[in-house]
Amino acid sequence: MFIQVMEGRVGNREGLLAQFAAWMNDLKPGAGGWLGTTAGAAADGTFIAVTRFESQEAARTNSDRPEQGAWWEKTAATFEGDVTFTDCPDVDTFGAGGSDDAGFVQIMIGHADRAAILPLADELDAVLRRMRPDVIGGTAAWPGDGTFVQTVYFTSEGEARANESAAPMSDQDRAEAERILSMMQVDRYIDLADPMLYSR
Repeated sequence: MFIQVMEGRVGNREGLLAQFAAWMNDLKPGAGGWLGTTAGAAADGTFIAVTRFESQEAARTNSDRPEQGAWWEKTAATFEGDVTFTDCPDVDTFGAGGSDDAGFVQIMIGHADRAAILPLADELDAVLRRMRPDVIGGTAAWPGDGTFVQTVYFTSEGEARANESAAPMSDQDRAEAERILSMMQVDRYIDLADPMLYSR
């Protein structure tokens, strides 16, 4: 899997939503290798889209389509200022890997050593399955520069908030979770209370 992350500040929300709807109706049929997109605007106006492809080649082929370029020209006008794109050739999944049924999505952007975390990933996945039924799953995307973009899909924001502080946890599970989380420095949280969820 390959993930591309797009981030900017919303200028024309209605226009931006209309452009995403247009992409789904008009461009999706020709987007070979596209797996899905999770997008939305946070309370502070930050808009982010996490788009999944089968491969980096599929993503590049999609970007090179003339109709994609025309769509982006109109879409860019709905943002205030610059829009950044981050390519992530390495992607890890946990739980169900996400779901279009999620009621809340939280995106964490930070720094970590993927090589150090990978051997412990199965342990964290097992802890989440036991202790956090509100976590459907998610992805961790790695650009290759020591940063990560983790997208976590929850059943609802209410359940996520309640369980993040109140979920019962054994001493062993707590120690495992703290050990793994200590390896990840989260610099920013982007909460999507009303996520836009698309899949192939």
